[in-house]
Amino acid sequence: MFFAALFATYYDLKSTNAVWPPPEVHFDQLGSAAGTFMLFAGSAVMFPFMRALDRRNLQAAYAWLYVGIIGGIGFMAFELRSWAKEDFTMHSSAYASIYLTMTGFHFLHVLVGVVLLTALFLGLRSAALEADHHAGAEAISYYWHFVFVVWIGIYTTIYWIR
Repeated sequence: MFFAALFATYYDLKSTNAVWPPPEVHFDQLGSAAGTFMLFAGSAVMFPFMRALDRRNLQAAYAWLYVGIIGGIGFMAFELRSWAKEDFTMHSSAYASIYLTMTGFHFLHVLVGVVLLTALFLGLRSAALEADHHAGAEAISYYWHFVFVVWIGIYTTIYWIR
C-alpha cells in the first residue's frame, strides 16, 4: 500500500507540473540499467534455487542463493552510486523528494531482502529445510520477486515515463 501511495503521489505531482522532471535532473541511465539487471538476475535465480532445494541439491541451492545475494548487493551499490551523483537533496524540490522517497524506500526493501537471503544461506542446512518444509524459503523467494517487480514499476516510472 505504501508503494501504491508513492506511485499515486508521483503521478499526481507529474500531472500538476508543466516540466517533469525538472531540467536540472540528470540520471545515470547506464548505471541504473546495470543495477536493474543485477536485481533481475537476483530474482530470476530464485526459480532454480527453489528447484535445487526441492531436489535436496544443497550445492546448487547454495550457488543459486549466492548469486541472488550478490545481485541484491550489486543493485544497492549502483543505487548508492546513483544517489551520490545527484545534484539535489530531499529538500530541493517535490521531484527530488518523491524520487528519493521512492528509491529510498525500495532500497530498504532490497536491504531486508539481502538480509533474509543471507539468513537463508546460513540456515540452508537447518533441520526445517532438510525435512521438506520449504515454506519459509518459498516466502523469502516471493518477497524477493516482489522487490524486483516493484523496482520495475519504479524504474519505468522514473527513467522511461517523462
